[in-house]
Amino acid sequence: MSLSVILSEAYNFFRNHLGQLAALTIPLLLAQTGIQLWLGSEFAKVDVNNPQFGSPHFFAMMMMLIIFSVLIAALTLYLQLRSEGHELSTGAVLKASLPFVPPLLLAGVFSGMAIAAPVIIAAAFGPLWLIGLGISLYLFARLAYVNFMVVVERLTPLEAIKASFRFSSSIVSKTVALLLLYVPLSLVGGTLSQLVAGVGLPLQLIVDAGFSFIALFVNVALFRLYMVNRTQA
Repeated sequence: MSLSVILSEAYNFFRNHLGQLAALTIPLLLAQTGIQLWLGSEFAKVDVNNPQFGSPHFFAMMMMLIIFSVLIAALTLYLQLRSEGHELSTGAVLKASLPFVPPLLLAGVFSGMAIAAPVIIAAAFGPLWLIGLGISLYLFARLAYVNFMVVVERLTPLEAIKASFRFSSSIVSKTVALLLLYVPLSLVGGTLSQLVAGVGLPLQLIVDAGFSFIALFVNVALFRLYMVNRTQA
């Protein structure tokens, strides 16, 4: 299936289920964005020569990771249920997604470390960081299906990472193309966030959470690509 068809079908799904997707994800996105903004303001106050981070910062980062895992678990489970023709309330989807949070959290930490490692290591050698960035993007594409492996396939974190790497071997270019959609979304969202930052925190919170919600379209497109190739496999 061509990438244009994948995007078209993902757009139709996103549009047709906009209300329930918003009810399911917006509260979590608001909480996550609120923590991010607070951490950003705290880090801006840090003395570069004597940085100090306390338990509130560590707790906030842990909460942000947990909320993100709940978000991904609930969204992935909702996409699976709707693709199978099931209909559940928002509360039921959230409740059913909670058992997937611990394995998703572990899988996210492991895969995140693997993705970040090349660019971090290459950065120590100056201009080679560009090569590291390319390798990281490639690994990001190969591991983009880990959450689907955990929720849909019911695999353990390490099994999910291995399965995502195997599964994505034939669709790397399409996956990279979908992941690159994050770039314009991030640029536009970041620009608007800076523009409204002077107006007040509530408006910035709404704008940032709104663009994070729009960015979930990429997850929907990735799931559609996953389902098509899963069926073929």
